[in-house]
Amino acid sequence: MPMRPASSFMRAFAFAVVTAFSLAVGTATVAAQPASPPAADGVKKVLRYAFEVAETSLDPVKIQDIYSRTLTPHIFESLLRYDPLARPIKVRPLTAEAMPTHSDDFRVWTVKLRPGIYFASDPAFKGQRRELVAEDYVYTFKRFADPANTSPVWTGLADERLVGLAEARQAALDSRQPFDYDRPVEGIKALDRYTLQVRLEKPRPRFLETFAAGDLFGAVAREVVEFYGDQIDAHPVGTGPFKLVQWRRSSLIVMERNPEFREMFYDAEPAADDAEGQALLARFKGRRLPMIDRVEVSIITEQQPRWLSFVNGEADFIERLGPEFFNVAMPGNKVAPNLAKKGIRAYQQLEPGSLYYLFNMEDAVVGGYGADKVALRRAIGLGLDVQAEIRLVRNGQAVVSQSPIIPYTSGYAPDFRSEFGEYSPARAKALLDVYGYLDRDGDGWRELPGGQPLVLRVASQPTQRDRQIAEVMKKSMDAIGLRVDFELAQWPENLKAARAGKLAIWGVGGSAAGSDGQGALARFDSKQIGGQNMARFKMPEFDALLERMRVIEDGPERDALFDRAKRLAAAHMPYKFRMSRLLTDMSYPELVGYRRPVFWQEWWQYVDIDASQRRAK
Repeated sequence: MPMRPASSFMRAFAFAVVTAFSLAVGTATVAAQPASPPAADGVKKVLRYAFEVAETSLDPVKIQDIYSRTLTPHIFESLLRYDPLARPIKVRPLTAEAMPTHSDDFRVWTVKLRPGIYFASDPAFKGQRRELVAEDYVYTFKRFADPANTSPVWTGLADERLVGLAEARQAALDSRQPFDYDRPVEGIKALDRYTLQVRLEKPRPRFLETFAAGDLFGAVAREVVEFYGDQIDAHPVGTGPFKLVQWRRSSLIVMERNPEFREMFYDAEPAADDAEGQALLARFKGRRLPMIDRVEVSIITEQQPRWLSFVNGEADFIERLGPEFFNVAMPGNKVAPNLAKKGIRAYQQLEPGSLYYLFNMEDAVVGGYGADKVALRRAIGLGLDVQAEIRLVRNGQAVVSQSPIIPYTSGYAPDFRSEFGEYSPARAKALLDVYGYLDRDGDGWRELPGGQPLVLRVASQPTQRDRQIAEVMKKSMDAIGLRVDFELAQWPENLKAARAGKLAIWGVGGSAAGSDGQGALARFDSKQIGGQNMARFKMPEFDALLERMRVIEDGPERDALFDRAKRLAAAHMPYKFRMSRLLTDMSYPELVGYRRPVFWQEWWQYVDIDASQRRAK
C-alpha cells in the first residue's frame, strides 16, 4: 500500500478565537527577560511550585488525572512532541527520527526511532546501558491492554482498534492467566530494531495525536516493570530529561536532571507575528535541555496556603491562581503594584478544558433514560446558577460552557448556544411540575413522582473552594425545591468511586489532550464506561455517531456530526457542563522562558532559573 508523510491536522481557527477572547479581557503576559547566566558552581537551578490536587500514580498505565500526567511526560518520552512555542500548535518528532508516514486509508502508520537514545540507569538493567528500541513502544501499548493493570485509558485506546490488541486482552480474561506479552499482535509490532508499525482495523486520520501523548504513551522498559512488580509506580524509569529522586505521596515529588539525557537543544517554530514566541526562541535557541537541575513539586490542596507559599517566596511559580486571590494579585487585570515591585509576572489563557457535573446514569434517582429522569437532570442544569459560581467563587475568571466541546479543539464554536449555558429557575420548576416532582407534604422539598423522598447525593471534597461551590449549588437547588446532600472525600477517592459507578453526582473537570474535539465526546462513549465515561451513559445513536467521526477526515460532514453530538448531549444531560476557566499563572523573575502549554503537560525542560534573581529576592 502506498505510503505518504503524515499531513498536519492542526487547526488555527479554534486557537485564534480563544486567543482573541484572552486579549479582550486583558492578557497580563510580560515579555520574558534575557536568558539567565549559568548558576554559580555548586548552586543548583531549582524550580519550586505546588499542585492544588495530589497525584494518583507515576505509572502512566494507571493515570487519568492532569496532575499525574504533568509528572510522567518529564520522565517517559513519546515518539512525537508538541512544539513549545508554535501557536497554532504543531507536532514534531521527539524519539522519532522523522514524522510518521501513513497509508492512504489511514489504517497503517509507520514511524522510525532515532538510534542512540537510552533509558536512565537503573538496577533493573543489571549494569547494562539500555537503548530505546521499537519493541519498547510495543510493550508500552500492550500494558494498557493488560487486564491486571485496570488502566482507565484502555477503553480509549481500544477505540483506536489496533488489530489484535483487544483479542490479546480477551485471551487473558478468558484463560484467567497473566497477559501474554510475548504474543505477537498485528496491530502494534516492531518491523526492526528502530521501526514501529501500527495497523488499525478502521481508518484513524488523527492517530498522530496518540503518538504525541507523552503523558501516557511514553516508552516504558519491560525489564523495569518486571523488576519492580507492584512497586513500579514508585520507580519510573524513562528516557526523558528528568528522573524521580524523592516521592512522598500526596505531599512532595522531587525530580532532578537526568545526567544521562542525550544532547537535545532548544528549538521551536513560533509564528512569524508572535513577538513573544520569537523573543523566546532568540533567547534560548541552541541551549542544551533541560536548562534546570531540579524540580520540587509540593501538594497544597487549600488555596490560601498555596498562595502564601508563593507570596512568601517559597515557590517560584504558581499555576492556576486561586480565583479568591485574583483581586489581590491582579486588580484591574494587572499585576498588583506590590507584586510588580518584586518582578512578578502574570500569564493568562482560557483553559483547554471545562468543568462539569456528571450524573450517574445507573443511579436510581438521577440516572435513567425515561422522560421523567431526563427532565430531572435538565431541571438541575437549568436551575444551577453558573454565573453565580463564576462571580462568587471564580471572581469572574471563567466563561459559561455551551457544549461538551473544549476551547482550542475542532468542533468548538464560540457562537454555539444550548441549554448548557442557560439559567432559568422558572423553566426548571415547570419541568419538575410537569413530570411529577412535587412537594406533596408541604415541607418545601419536592418528592419523586411516586412520592418517595428525593435527595440529590453530590460528591465533593473538603476544601474551601469546594465548600463555596457546594454553597452555590445548594442555594440554586433550594430555589427550585430540590434537597441536596453533600458527601465528602478526597479527590483521588472520588475519582476512583466515580469510575466504579458509585457516585450519583460529582463536579469534576476535563482537559483536552490534543486538538481533536472528539476527545471530549469520549465521556459519552458506552465503550469507555469505567474510564472517560464516568456518567456511564449508553446510547446507540451516540456510539454510532462517534464511530463515524473517528473514521472520516475533517470537513463539513464531521462538522455536522459535532453539531448533532452537542445537541444530543444537551437533550439528555448526562453531564451538566458549567464553564471553562480563565487561567492565571504567576512567576518570580528567576523563572525565565515560561509559556503555558495548550494541551501537553511537559514544559520544565524549556525554562531556566536565574539564580542571581533568586539570591537578590
